[in-house]
Amino acid sequence: MAGRPAEPEVIWARPERTGRGPKPAYTRADIAAAAVRIADAEGLDAVSMRHVAAELGCGTMSLYNYVPRKEDLYELMVDAVSGEHELWEPTGDWRADMLRVAHQTRALMLRHPWLPGLMSPVYGFSPHALRYIEHCLVCLDPLQASYGTKMELISMLNAVVTVYVSNEIATAERVRLLPWSEEQENAARTGYLGGRIASGAYPRMAAAFTEDAGPIDLEAVFERTLGRVLDAFEPGRQIS
Repeated sequence: MAGRPAEPEVIWARPERTGRGPKPAYTRADIAAAAVRIADAEGLDAVSMRHVAAELGCGTMSLYNYVPRKEDLYELMVDAVSGEHELWEPTGDWRADMLRVAHQTRALMLRHPWLPGLMSPVYGFSPHALRYIEHCLVCLDPLQASYGTKMELISMLNAVVTVYVSNEIATAERVRLLPWSEEQENAARTGYLGGRIASGAYPRMAAAFTEDAGPIDLEAVFERTLGRVLDAFEPGRQIS
């Protein structure tokens, strides 16, 4: 395949251009932007070298001269949207700053619903991702812990946000595909569950539902979940 390396390599270690010959028609930023537009509009499955090439107005084989593998294309996409993270001057309150990071990451994933599916350590060290990690570590300067522990905190917080947003996106998609209203679906399921609880076969669940009879505040659940993750890293509470 044209442009494919003979050995594994990181796309960021490969020069964008050699300095010889005519100026390339496209930059990696152009290619990443085209792929992101497709993924935002049609989902990750719609992203192919052929589709991206068509979006750019070039031949598919020509695209391989810029991006040797589809995995490289995914890495360009993750890096491009990682650049949307706002990097602010840390306040000195590491908990508040990391909560802000988590909320910003959630908003980023909701803007790009395909992103949770590409969250992987494999794509975690691109230029924008490195700036993001460094920013998080600066936010964590006031926390008395090793850098290894701080990296665990960042990874754990990202994992929690990714799982939470993945569930949000999956639920929204399921609701979108329902042949009836969400209210009708919830009423049917609540009726079934109420009957099972009333049967007496699940006394502890019955007690739980009686105790927490009000509607679930999902935003409050998200906030509490983040807080509990951060609690584990408070000085004196860390598990070595």
